[in-house]
Amino acid sequence: MHENRWCVLRPQAVMEVLHGYGISTTQYLQLHYGHAQGWFALASAVADLRTTFLVFFPICFHLRTAVGVKLLWVAVVGDWINLVLKWVLFGERPYWWIQETLYYGNSTVPKIQQFPTTCETGPGSPSGHAMGAAGVYYAMVTSLLPLLLKGDGDPVKKWCVHGCLWTLFWAVQVSVCLSRIFIAAHFPHQVIAGVATGIAVAKVFNRASWIYSATLRSYVHTTFFLLSFALGLYILLDAASADPHWSLVKAQKWCVHPDWVHLDTTPFAGLLRNTGALFGLGLSLHFPMLIETETGSYRDSAIYRLSCALATLLLLSLLDSFRPPVHTQALFYFLSFCKSATVPLTTVGFVPYCATMALNVYQRRSYIQRNTLCLAS
Repeated sequence: MHENRWCVLRPQAVMEVLHGYGISTTQYLQLHYGHAQGWFALASAVADLRTTFLVFFPICFHLRTAVGVKLLWVAVVGDWINLVLKWVLFGERPYWWIQETLYYGNSTVPKIQQFPTTCETGPGSPSGHAMGAAGVYYAMVTSLLPLLLKGDGDPVKKWCVHGCLWTLFWAVQVSVCLSRIFIAAHFPHQVIAGVATGIAVAKVFNRASWIYSATLRSYVHTTFFLLSFALGLYILLDAASADPHWSLVKAQKWCVHPDWVHLDTTPFAGLLRNTGALFGLGLSLHFPMLIETETGSYRDSAIYRLSCALATLLLLSLLDSFRPPVHTQALFYFLSFCKSATVPLTTVGFVPYCATMALNVYQRRSYIQRNTLCLAS
């Protein structure tokens, strides 16, 4: 009987020790690197998937279409896997664990600081920011390497390019991981798990050539599967008396400022954001507007692609300023889905279509003016 009890308690004891060491790490970073708060905030912002959707995806898509498509698939599927793992693993977060644990007994409980980005509402394991940053940056680096080394057999150049890009990659990962620990949003083992899982997802999509020829039906079916599986898991957890909203309750209870708890950090908000982006990509890739622009003679022009990228970034920054109302959750989630679907629709369809139409009008006017001058002479 005592052996069985030990087998049950041992994993819990191990997790308590891991959490204790994690709190010590957070306290050390806040005590000795408090002056780097701005840098840590920047690292977390860069790792946010919103940056991927609004910045990295449009740039990559307009400069290299296949890279942009892969980037969005990695971000969406990776974050969906992160959601499923979070619901299954029930990971704690430092800012609420420290308030409830009996780990310290009669000892003094360490004091850790909270920040505006601390109070995320989902479970903590694995870290979504670390997983997203690892997957997205791994996909970008592995896509950029063949382009930079295309047709170049110089081993010195190859070594230098590999060294620079992978050093940059790991510098970003370390910065993101430290930032999540610093703000008390995650424990060290959670960010490590996030990085490992994110790289694994990116490696899978590096070999998934079918995503570049996926039909609209495939996109619709995939979106439906991701939504229905997550909803099914939610219902299963609820039926098993494992409250899927347990982490939201803890966030609302232990966040020092209630206005730091945001609805857009909930698992359902992330799910609808991501599936909306994937649905929008499928719709835009098979939209008649895109087919028209693909027949144009401008798509291979570097100036055209750069102009489209800049115009898209401007429009998406305006789109990002729209915040869905939070007074009704159903409306908030629906508008979040629509807003995310608008990102690829703008990037893939609307901007290239408008740019192509404008260039066609300009060419027709130039042609008419030249003919008029020739007739006049």
